[in-house]
Amino acid sequence: MTDVRPLYAVLRQTTDARVVDAIAQLIADGQDHDLNRINLLEFASRTGLDEEKVISGFLHAAQLGLFDMSWNVLCPGCSGVLDSHPSLKALRHEEYICALCAKGYEASLDDQVEAAFTVHPSVRRIGAHDPGNLSMWDYTRQMYWSSGIEIDEQVLARLSDQDTLAAVEIAPGATAELSLDLPAEFIIVFEPVTHAAQFIDVAGERTDEVRSVALNYDRSHALTPTLSLQPGPVRLTLINNAETRVLPAVWVAADALHTLLGKRKPILTAKRMLTNQTFRDVFKADNLTADQRLKITSLTFLFTDLKGSTALYQRVGDLAAFDLVRAHFRALLEIIAAEKGAVVKTIGDAVMATFNRPEHALAASLRMRKAMDALNQERGTKDLVVKIGIHEGPCLAVMLNDRQDYFGQTVNIAARVLGLATTQAIHLTGAVIATPAVTKILDEQAIAPIEKHAALRGIADKVLVYEIP
Repeated sequence: MTDVRPLYAVLRQTTDARVVDAIAQLIADGQDHDLNRINLLEFASRTGLDEEKVISGFLHAAQLGLFDMSWNVLCPGCSGVLDSHPSLKALRHEEYICALCAKGYEASLDDQVEAAFTVHPSVRRIGAHDPGNLSMWDYTRQMYWSSGIEIDEQVLARLSDQDTLAAVEIAPGATAELSLDLPAEFIIVFEPVTHAAQFIDVAGERTDEVRSVALNYDRSHALTPTLSLQPGPVRLTLINNAETRVLPAVWVAADALHTLLGKRKPILTAKRMLTNQTFRDVFKADNLTADQRLKITSLTFLFTDLKGSTALYQRVGDLAAFDLVRAHFRALLEIIAAEKGAVVKTIGDAVMATFNRPEHALAASLRMRKAMDALNQERGTKDLVVKIGIHEGPCLAVMLNDRQDYFGQTVNIAARVLGLATTQAIHLTGAVIATPAVTKILDEQAIAPIEKHAALRGIADKVLVYEIP
């Protein structure tokens, strides 16, 4: 195993000391399942640490080789991991199928792709590094279910002890036979390795006739029609055509299963990770490919622009103006990162940033305005006047000019809203102002937005806009 002490010393140069201590304790004392697909939001809550500092710390730790980061595509129905990728580049456009929920899903970055961290095997070896040796239940909870499942141990024990009619391990190329007496219940034959499920609706009069059902396991992820059988004896023939062992289990779809799948906890989504400044700075290589178009159903965009910058250069000279503009950029970028946002790009004197939530963008914009006032006061001038526009809505995460960027009408509207400002004003669209957390901020600060119906260049319909005077 790697001597991690030098790595911790390096990590302390970029990461909050309390976060480093918590990571070190987790690696030293955590149980195996605690170190697999670590849910950073839960970790932050459990340790009482700031979420942003925890996310930043784990990203730096992953860069040093303490953890592997994975992007897991989740089923919104059962929170199963439908696929796991070491990089965003591997996320697919096409549908991901969940056999357990009998549905297909497109991988939206909002809540269907989680960013999770697993301790690197050179640092500490855990069961998840050798999934072929895990028991059926350990495999299911560590490899199939995501970090978003809230495991209730008592409910899991009830599912395992009372509602599991049979379970078997089948080697590659082998066949197993199970003789069962099916009760009048809805039955699921679930296999977590190949993500296969067969539903059996058992109802009607009992029969003593032995029925035969054959199930094949491979990596096709195909959905199968529900079988209808009468209660009574059944011989299940389970054929493993996969290249790995399979772990089929026969479950009664009773309260225990529904209760287990119904308990969730917050996860670190891909959308939130993409709006994290540390991720954009540290993992620049973990971008999308040129052909990827990944859907985000709701993202908040903030655009800023320095008013009258050309005149500023003429008035104070290139050197003084450059120092002013650089100070302005430094202040804006620090505020964006502090308010859980990330800078997508700077264009001349303008900034394009993204935020996970509209209220974070509003909080950042209000701080930006105060920061510019402070900079002007320090210099005894009124040269730094920043215009700000904010809009929220769906978009596509794409690669443009070798940089992870965003595309869509939401981006266009946000940029056009910025152009409405002629003074140091903040303009929000109706979509932003309708967010309860945004309304709360405005109420707390006694800010009365001014409503406008604006015609935006290139946008067919008028847009409802609010000015924060």
